[in-house]
Amino acid sequence: MMRIAWFVLLPLLASIPWVHAEEEEEEEAVELVFSTAEREELGIGIAAVSERTLYPEVNAPGEVMLNAYATVQIASRIEAQVVARHARMGETVDAGARLVTLSSVDVADAVGDLLVNDREWRRVRNLGRDVVSESRYVEAEVARQRACAKALAYGMPRHELERLIKKADVSEATGEYTLYAPQPGVVIRDGFVLGEVVDAGQLLMELSDLTVLWVEARVDPELAAAIAIGDSVRVSADDRNWIAGEVVQRAPRLDEATRTSNIRIEVRDTPSLFPGQFVNIAVRTGAGVPSLAVPDEAIILIEGTPMVFTLEGNEFEPQPVETGLKAEGYTAVTTGLDDDDTIAVAGVFQLKSLLLKSQIGDTD
Repeated sequence: MMRIAWFVLLPLLASIPWVHAEEEEEEEAVELVFSTAEREELGIGIAAVSERTLYPEVNAPGEVMLNAYATVQIASRIEAQVVARHARMGETVDAGARLVTLSSVDVADAVGDLLVNDREWRRVRNLGRDVVSESRYVEAEVARQRACAKALAYGMPRHELERLIKKADVSEATGEYTLYAPQPGVVIRDGFVLGEVVDAGQLLMELSDLTVLWVEARVDPELAAAIAIGDSVRVSADDRNWIAGEVVQRAPRLDEATRTSNIRIEVRDTPSLFPGQFVNIAVRTGAGVPSLAVPDEAIILIEGTPMVFTLEGNEFEPQPVETGLKAEGYTAVTTGLDDDDTIAVAGVFQLKSLLLKSQIGDTD
């Protein structure tokens, strides 16, 4: 009988330490304790919670575009042949810089006619109205003016015409003329080759002042109602580096395809932005609101609840918070934090993963 009793009791006695160890493991609390050196190694940054003035913003996607008011196209007004190139794509030119030299039979004829009519006009003018009839005097003057207007309309620069008229040498009416830059800018297009015969109106070069660009943003009409010309704007291509801009225009009608309102923003001196680049914009639409605010990256969702990790000594604790206005990379915290709290602002995902890993381990 004694042997049977011990045989029954032995398994029960052996199970007692295992049950006790399991209960202790379940009661063990999850701790996120790290020294300063350990925090640096894990990339965990901390900062004190402070009050900031946040401004309400309207956020929308946008596209960087050339400033059409600071862009010019250089084209031939008549059929001509390209004989020289003086600027290349990507070069910065000043106003008045030579761009391309063309040759045209029509220009040669127009300049030759001008020189002949100018010579006749000078002869008649020198004789005076007392010698020649009034009709002859007017006819010579008008013929000279028409010849000059025709040469200018073909694209002959005025200063080149004046030089040829001063020399009064018809042999120099070769038909060659140069197109000049009407404004400073960067050559963004030069679609021609030497010797090419170009048609009237064919685009040869395009210049644009890239120091002043536009950003076209499409905004929901209800949100666009809060945007006014002159509002301050932040523009970013990576949501980290922001460039200041200003609302300069609002389209008077909605886009027919997207039913959105087009907002035009002007940005200056932006070497990091390029026409055609997609960006995000944030338009400041109201007065500032003083708020207890934390960086956006400090807030993380855990089981659907926004939380931050507060630091007490060397231990991090997840702290639920209620949030409010979001602006300029910060989020207002309405409840859950005090202005003397210290929180994690970098490496927050690392803390979350360690917390969840510990919780998963506890349930095994």
